[in-house]
Amino acid sequence: MFLGGFGVHRFYLGNNSVGIAQLVLTCFTGMGAVWGFVEGLMILCNARSFRTDAHGIPLK
Repeated sequence: MFLGGFGVHRFYLGNNSVGIAQLVLTCFTGMGAVWGFVEGLMILCNARSFRTDAHGIPLK
């Protein structure tokens, strides 16, 4: 939750290109923090796109 604006969760799940985009967006505009907050809410609500990692392996 604290590093979501920097895309750390995307790197952890194997989505490196989205993680890099979020990191760059945060560094240059600060809007990546909003993106991270929204994704944090999606993770808490168990959104379909956050049930698996980049390789399709279900998260526990």
